[in-house]
Amino acid sequence: MLTALDHVQLAAPPGSEAALRAFYGGVLGMTEVPKPAGLAGRGGCWFEAGTVRLHLGVEADFRGPRVASGPR
Repeated sequence: MLTALDHVQLAAPPGSEAALRAFYGGVLGMTEVPKPAGLAGRGGCWFEAGTVRLHLGVEADFRGPRVASGPR
């Protein structure tokens, strides 16, 4: 069982910050934390919940997976 994740970086498409906040903050109940001033202009969001630190960065050429993975 996982008890902590520190600085996990996930990619997101440009302009998705509202959806990220709705899901990670609203649905999962994570707290958004401010990004450092030098990184704030790049977009994306950072969240925390207990010992979990999640960084969602915006990538201009973001492409979602072509095939979903996981159990079928």
